[in-house]
Amino acid sequence: QVQLVESGGGLVQAGDSLTLSCAASGRAFSNLVMAWFRQAPGKEREFVAGLASNGRRAYYGDSVKGRFTASRDDANNTLYLRMDGLKGEDTAVYYCAARQWNVASTWGSYPYWGQGTQVTVSS
Repeated sequence: QVQLVESGGGLVQAGDSLTLSCAASGRAFSNLVMAWFRQAPGKEREFVAGLASNGRRAYYGDSVKGRFTASRDDANNTLYLRMDGLKGEDTAVYYCAARQWNVASTWGSYPYWGQGTQVTVSS
């Protein structure tokens, strides 16, 4: 089992930056593939970013490429999402997810989820 707890969400203005954190426990973090998803009201859960277990390869959804950066600190079992140039359409609940093997962009591929943290961008 893996337990994931997100933090760092809040209300910001368009153009601001925000960093989300996801603290993991319960399994060897360094062996896990980690990802961020988000879900806005009335919309499908969307892939934001994914990091391979070795941390060297990152994948991003098209809507956040060039603005968001995912990173991981294996020593502290923590995943991060740095969000720059926030826009109104980034408003959503952001979820941290984990799985083994490879990065996947479909939310159904991840068995472990956090409870989510709300990010609201006012424009």
